[in-house]
Amino acid sequence: MHYGFVIPGGDLETILALTQEAEAAGWDGVFTWDGIFIESAGPIYDPWVVLGAMALRTERVRIGAILTPPSRRRPWKLARETVTVDHLSHGRLILPVGLGALEDGGFGKVGEVTDRKTRAQLLDEGLAILTGLWSGQPFHFHGEHYHIEEMTFLPPPVQSPRIPIWVVGAWPREKSMARALRYDGLLPNKLDADGKQAPITPADVREMVAYCAAHRDPATPFDIVAEGRTPGEEPERAAAIVRPFAEAGATWWTEAMWEAPNGPDELHARIRQGPPRVE
Repeated sequence: MHYGFVIPGGDLETILALTQEAEAAGWDGVFTWDGIFIESAGPIYDPWVVLGAMALRTERVRIGAILTPPSRRRPWKLARETVTVDHLSHGRLILPVGLGALEDGGFGKVGEVTDRKTRAQLLDEGLAILTGLWSGQPFHFHGEHYHIEEMTFLPPPVQSPRIPIWVVGAWPREKSMARALRYDGLLPNKLDADGKQAPITPADVREMVAYCAAHRDPATPFDIVAEGRTPGEEPERAAAIVRPFAEAGATWWTEAMWEAPNGPDELHARIRQGPPRVE
């Protein structure tokens, strides 16, 4: 089990200080987020500039933005940004992707596509382009939405065969899960009968692990990412929360304090308490 911490916001120096503290406290990954305009979110910075700075301030932790919606980013530009950060970090970037949250004005307020089906098509084509350009080999693409004449993007990423891509999968929807299984990790999103988001349980993770094993090569590494909050001041209780997910087959636990009423002080305190290790 690996342990990541999601930094929900703050000014730039706070974000970078939290990133360094997380590395020192033994976390395995530090994640920012990809937003353009959310009124209630406070300061928002470009994730790729922030990730570049995070790369230069750390040496060990994996980094990434949870999550990037490729439908509103030109895939060839995203290819350049991701490869640059992968080189700055000496091969520590992870790319979590999905359709994105429409409450971000970076969709509807600026004329980006909001239709779910079209965004899914753009996600599929965008990922195909990303991985093609990352190859460092001549690549062309002709899809419904994107058309690329032959190009060779250099340099390729540091990581081989590619920068790991974690994809949001709507469990148990087969089409959404099939997309995630084409890549390197699953960010599970469980939907109830009405299509609303529901909590992920260890039993869900166990079913996902079995589904993944049945539908992809089990010899190929694949991450399943669980998310939640644990009481860092009570290590045994924190481990008891995470242990069932680890036993079910989750490979990452991301501590996600999306709401921190006490601001940066609460984030500093939880990071310094360290990961909720179950070993």
